[in-house]
Amino acid sequence: QLQASGGGLVQPGGSLGLSCAVSGTNNKPVGWARQAPGKQRELVASITSGGNTNYADSVKGRFTISRDNAKNTVYLHMNSLRPEDTAVYYCYVQLNGPLGSKYNYWGQGTQVTVSS
Repeated sequence: QLQASGGGLVQPGGSLGLSCAVSGTNNKPVGWARQAPGKQRELVASITSGGNTNYADSVKGRFTISRDNAKNTVYLHMNSLRPEDTAVYYCYVQLNGPLGSKYNYWGQGTQVTVSS
């Protein structure tokens, strides 16, 4: 079960941190995605069990994903926030499906609003 927390209202240029309890996923890739009203869900950042990270171009240099396997938690630290970062943010874990396929299991989202 995944539970994201830490969303809220922040001014442009500000920072915000999200966390997600990801119990049972220590050996699996986990990540964050976001969905703004009227837009498709966008993968924002991911991190493997070994700590390798990947970011969407729109957040590179501003967002940092990390994980603490001892605490079963994945974090997303967001700096230099912009109004276009406003969205519901979801954490996910990548699971193995049949025949070598992979799929994402989604947690509940948390709202991030960037506005003055």
